[in-house]
Amino acid sequence: MLAGNRKTVKAGTQISGSSCLVATVTHNANMPSRFPGFSKQGLDFLKGLKKNNDREWFNARKDVFEEHVKTPMIALVEAINADIAAFAPDHLTEPSKALYRIYRDTRFSNDKTPYKTHLGANLHKHGADKHAQAGYYFSVGADQIEIAAGVYMPGPVELLQIRNFISANHKEFDKLANDKAVSKLVGPLQGDALSRPPKGFSLDDPAIEWIKRKAWYYYDTRMDLALATTPKLQTEIVKRLKAMTPIVQFFNRAVTVKPREMFS
Repeated sequence: MLAGNRKTVKAGTQISGSSCLVATVTHNANMPSRFPGFSKQGLDFLKGLKKNNDREWFNARKDVFEEHVKTPMIALVEAINADIAAFAPDHLTEPSKALYRIYRDTRFSNDKTPYKTHLGANLHKHGADKHAQAGYYFSVGADQIEIAAGVYMPGPVELLQIRNFISANHKEFDKLANDKAVSKLVGPLQGDALSRPPKGFSLDDPAIEWIKRKAWYYYDTRMDLALATTPKLQTEIVKRLKAMTPIVQFFNRAVTVKPREMFS
């Protein structure tokens, strides 16, 4: 978190239809109400890191990373929290919990470069693990801005719950998944699929093509990188998060219902 005085953006907000309270998310009182954009130094750092992805180069410029990449990303998360409170209050996420580390996990990778060349944030549902339910993701990098939302690599219980829920609500899901306005903004709903129906589901199920999926998410990189240094970055990210919210809510309704028996 940033140092300095803070004021509460949303505290104890009641989620519609639920007695659950969202987390208290703080906002730095010294920050402007709108995110002004990343500095040129921040993007230049990420571009330089792509060309010089080693610890010596990074450590010599770590203060640039902290001031021009990490600190602005924290401010961006805070600003976006304030915006999504209106349509996704249960996804308000403390920046310290939202941000991914710049350091890569290279243990099982042939690519041993130590750093990512982007900095990303995950706005997950309050009270849930980052990947247990549907959520939102965005990043700013050396080459692109990433926007995503949905369910990626769900566990076996969540996977079964989602498939059951799609089967039981196939008309609703089909309408959401084929929303042309959303597709225009962030592209089609993606996700790898099985070649055959999963166990317990019929080939005749009207939603079988969606049920065969192992993940359901939007992922788009078409946003102009030049927006990263302008206040429009926040506006354009929020516009896309809001557009993807209905399907995020659908999935999170699915994982709160009791799953049918796996082995009946």
